[in-house]
Amino acid sequence: MVMVKRVEPASLDQWFPPERQHYYVERLLRERRGLTRLRAEYFIRLWAYLMLKQQDKPPTSPLMDLAPIEGSVSCTHQEAAELFYAKKERGSDRAAGMMIDQLISLGLVSKTFDGNTTSLRIWTLSELLPSPVGDAIALYPDYFNPRTDAVPVASFLARNYNWLNNNTASVAHKIAKVMRQWSQGYPNGMRVLRRTDTQQPVGFYVLFPVASCSEENFFLPPKLSLHLSTVQDNDPLQMALPGDRDCLAVFVRSWMVDTPFLQHSYVCQSLKDAQVTLIQMQQEFPNLCDIYALAIHPNYEAIAQGLGFQKTIQDPHSSLAWMHLALDRFLELDVDQTVSKMSFS
Repeated sequence: MVMVKRVEPASLDQWFPPERQHYYVERLLRERRGLTRLRAEYFIRLWAYLMLKQQDKPPTSPLMDLAPIEGSVSCTHQEAAELFYAKKERGSDRAAGMMIDQLISLGLVSKTFDGNTTSLRIWTLSELLPSPVGDAIALYPDYFNPRTDAVPVASFLARNYNWLNNNTASVAHKIAKVMRQWSQGYPNGMRVLRRTDTQQPVGFYVLFPVASCSEENFFLPPKLSLHLSTVQDNDPLQMALPGDRDCLAVFVRSWMVDTPFLQHSYVCQSLKDAQVTLIQMQQEFPNLCDIYALAIHPNYEAIAQGLGFQKTIQDPHSSLAWMHLALDRFLELDVDQTVSKMSFS
């Protein structure tokens, strides 16, 4: 009888090189707020170990990429302790169990116990997986449809707000509700990038015309104007109505292209569409001259800066800052040339 050698938790580095672990840890820390480096390291090691354990036998070559895991995989607290503390003074099984509970509270892992066996399920993070698409997937700009687009758009926007609020489920519900409200006030400023094959939205932005009575907010700490990521129902910014000649500012309340599609060609599509939308908005708000943005995620702050946005008011208690760009400057941009200099890694 041939004994099949299995992957031991303490020997994970043999099957999943430390440099690849480091690569995924750094990506995870950029994408998820509220994670310490230690928790990120343990989660990546746990994901890789459960992948390897689910296989019938060890791979013929080291694992280089993480992939989704179907269902749950048995894993004792003793295994987790060997996995987590292999490189340091060994922690207890109880400490490993407490760490797993912390990963569960962060929405990264779930656990079941049938009376005999503890099984863990990794909740796949699409932002850490290799892009499943290439430029062959055709997208097109379209109006936001509150009946069909609110839920899928809210789902990928909520990940952006993990930097401020770890309760992604409640944030997604709030976003879907608020987007449907906004679409009743000024739907022309809400646009999506839509797949031609499935009609699913994979990009989204809101150009929100701001009433003059709310302009003062752009000169106050930006945290006071957060709405989508908070539990408060009252919007601190009032929407201007078409024809309002006192409306000078438009607020980019959201701009995001879902992670697998965050590529130069798709970003260009979205930004060029925003230029067209703003030109149309000038017909309804003839004195528009300022664009304000509030970058929630550092990756999107970098994109805004690449477009020419400048920080104005820094929040004294957070990393948030108002960003401003003259409308005329944005409309003059050569989008293809500007985006070609950006990196979306």
